[in-house]
Amino acid sequence: MAGRTSPTTSETGPEILMLGYICIKSVESLPEKVGILDRFGLSDADIARICNAVPGSIRNARAQSKKTTQSKSK
Repeated sequence: MAGRTSPTTSETGPEILMLGYICIKSVESLPEKVGILDRFGLSDADIARICNAVPGSIRNARAQSKKTTQSKSK
């Protein structure tokens, strides 16, 4: 099974991960961090690695952010 990669291996370069970490260093809430890191086009796993969280928490934070945005627009 040559050529097969592990699904847990990130293909994002360490420079992008470091840049993402620097961008969110002063941000407190996870939904805000996810909103910032989404602009980089990172995967949930990469965002979780930067935020020291699990990918499920990233999906929940993204959903929470959408709910907050929808309630503000009403």
